[in-house]
Amino acid sequence: MKKNIIIWVLLIISGFFTGANAGEIRFVQVSDAHFTKGNEYSQRVLESAVKDINKLDNISFVIFSGDNINDPKPEDVAAFTRIANKLDVPYYIILGNHDVFKSNGLSKERYFEIVRENNILFKYKTPNYVFKKGEFVFIVVDGAKEVIPGTTGYFKANTLEWLDKQLTKYAKKPVIICQHFPLIEPKPSTSHGTYRSEEYLELLKKHSNVIALISGHFHMNSEKMQDGIYHINSPSLLALPNQYKIIDVVTTKGFSPMIYTQLRELDVK
Repeated sequence: MKKNIIIWVLLIISGFFTGANAGEIRFVQVSDAHFTKGNEYSQRVLESAVKDINKLDNISFVIFSGDNINDPKPEDVAAFTRIANKLDVPYYIILGNHDVFKSNGLSKERYFEIVRENNILFKYKTPNYVFKKGEFVFIVVDGAKEVIPGTTGYFKANTLEWLDKQLTKYAKKPVIICQHFPLIEPKPSTSHGTYRSEEYLELLKKHSNVIALISGHFHMNSEKMQDGIYHINSPSLLALPNQYKIIDVVTTKGFSPMIYTQLRELDVK
């Protein structure tokens, strides 16, 4: 039976955001789909998610937050993209540790080439990019390793420098960061952590405009507040129960931003 599981009814983000009055936005996060071409079950799960999302009202976009495919194969990226194209709203892609392996012929550059070859509306060429929806700014930050893939997230120094510049550029806008690897771990792990995450967290302390950071990777649901930023981690679409997350963000002049989230469980057919 399909369920909507409300995780947080209301979250008031600590620390008044002076740029509030941005309105509201509703979007979907699909994490860790681990799609494999030729695997009937993974295909049915992804197709069921797309059909279910298309039934929802007022969805602005979908973010696929990494490990979209299970093995780094060009044909799997193409097949994944063709199914994602059936969404009625735009979608954005983050790379995870399962998505790329340069020696296998699937570099980050090639991954995004394949997406663009199969979706002419997808314009991004690099794994770090920015998109805007209304007054909200979404920053996609890449922590995947393409030369020697592994389960540890690694955000390069030049990536964090780029992020710092983007946060400065959009200092007066509410910003949501989207990435595969969480900075606040849902549970302690010696294998799935993020290398030198404390440096990344220190960078975020310099900026007051980040209201949320969305991630996956751990295949778990976890939502924690730290230093005024709501860290949202979502479970794997492929794992039972098959779930994705609906996220609503509301900003009102004179009040702090509010975030509502809920898990939506699929009937896979």
